[in-house]
Amino acid sequence: MGAINLSVAVWVGFLALFGIATDIGVIVCSYLQQVFREKEPRNIAEIREATIIAGDRRVRPAMMTIATTILALLPVLTSTGRGSDAMVPMAIPTLGGILLAILTIFVVPTLYCGLEEIKSKVSR
Repeated sequence: MGAINLSVAVWVGFLALFGIATDIGVIVCSYLQQVFREKEPRNIAEIREATIIAGDRRVRPAMMTIATTILALLPVLTSTGRGSDAMVPMAIPTLGGILLAILTIFVVPTLYCGLEEIKSKVSR
């Protein structure tokens, strides 16, 4: 396999990546908001507990989204036939970015918890 130029297919791959990463963030964040509305944590310990509950419940759906994306891209990445010269460059940034998007599962709850802790301290 030779050098890969930044063609339109590569940019389509980036667009797919951004959509999937956003979807994972929405899955996690929307449930965080739901848990915080239901539990209404008042102190930092309750905020952290609600964050752990919400994060734990959304790991599986987020990982399933990531797994299905990776499984869908494997045939594209391993293709050698006709049209693969356009499809493989599209799949490379999507797969590489999806592996980094796994961090979303940890970063979104951490940032949400931090913001809620700051709000809690300011409102006192």
